[in-house]
Amino acid sequence: MLEVRPTCENCNKALSFDSKEAMICTFECTFCKDCVDSVLEQVCPNCGGDFEKRPVRPEHLLEKYPVSTTIVYKPVDLKKHQERLNKN
Repeated sequence: MLEVRPTCENCNKALSFDSKEAMICTFECTFCKDCVDSVLEQVCPNCGGDFEKRPVRPEHLLEKYPVSTTIVYKPVDLKKHQERLNKN
């Protein structure tokens, strides 16, 4: 089951369970759409994979299946990320 993390790993923007801006990679690294498009160039800085829109967990299931409250905040090293992009 998806963790549904509460924030963008890069900018720490809040991403609610029903956010239309939340994007995830195959390992559930979570970023906002702005960071994915303008900073990361659609490439996950952690695994090198691409992103998809995170599914919305229906509100009626939140009590039984709560979303994560753990904040993963580790701003991207833009120089390293750009070097990785240039190698591909």
